[in-house]
Amino acid sequence: MELEVLVSHFQSKDMKAFEKLYAMYSENICGVINTIVKNTDLAEEICQDVFMKAWNNAESYNASKGRFFTWIMNIARNAAIDELRSKSNKNSKQNLSSDFFVDILESKDDLNSQMDTIGIQNLLKNLKEKCVQIIELLYFKGYTQKEAAEELDIPVGTVKTRNRNCISQIRGNIAI
Repeated sequence: MELEVLVSHFQSKDMKAFEKLYAMYSENICGVINTIVKNTDLAEEICQDVFMKAWNNAESYNASKGRFFTWIMNIARNAAIDELRSKSNKNSKQNLSSDFFVDILESKDDLNSQMDTIGIQNLLKNLKEKCVQIIELLYFKGYTQKEAAEELDIPVGTVKTRNRNCISQIRGNIAI
């Protein structure tokens, strides 16, 4: 079947045309999506959503404006980028919450007493409370620098500077 006829049948909600187009293009579409999201399972899920979106909006495809493959590829690319920008995707990439650290972050005294056996106490000795807060938010709770700035009600630049200074202090403590 010629592609133009196949697309026309697809626009007329012909399930066999959908199946043929899916068989023709799904591997390439999933590959492009996977290149963007870098997760095969998520890419396959988005790929299915893309074909459903194309099916539901098939009447918006106009052959005079470009090829069908280009049209559906643009839908796929936009869907993958939308997924990367989504809050759920960002949250899934954050570090484990501090709950997984058996309440070691509840207070500085508790932190020092519970971590002595693994040597972290030496690394954190002589750190100011500001440093402990920054390290806790950025490294143990997975906050971004912007989120840490909002949490501590300070400018992002201050968070960046404190983080850099605190890491330098910790490196100095490693040498001791």
